[in-house]
Amino acid sequence: MGRLVALFKLGLGGRLGSGRPYWPWISLPDEVSALRFLITSDLSGPVNLTGPEPVTNAEFTKTLGSVLARPTLAAVPGFARKLVVGDFAEEGVLAGQRALPRVLTRAGFDFAHPSLRRALEAITASATDQPSRWAV
Repeated sequence: MGRLVALFKLGLGGRLGSGRPYWPWISLPDEVSALRFLITSDLSGPVNLTGPEPVTNAEFTKTLGSVLARPTLAAVPGFARKLVVGDFAEEGVLAGQRALPRVLTRAGFDFAHPSLRRALEAITASATDQPSRWAV
């Protein structure tokens, strides 16, 4: 997130490719809480650690731009994607996955940041004090 936020703050943020692939996301506090929840539960098997409201890359881009009060007008060209996220650009960023945290929510886990906007607002509010919170 650090590189992405820096680009957005410079006004260089934009959707990647078509913007249609889904981007699973989760705030760092929710990820840590979910891991603690799982360690103390009787759940077994695969669990998606993602936020409860999936968003596309276009929605993620628009929300991050809005939270940072920066424009998100253009699509990011392929060479720039590779500079930001390396080889992960094609496989991870553009492939997308609409993952849902069904196991967590059915087990009663409560997200502190159930929406991307709330997660980004919380993170950006504390980013100056704790820059490592951008790690996820």
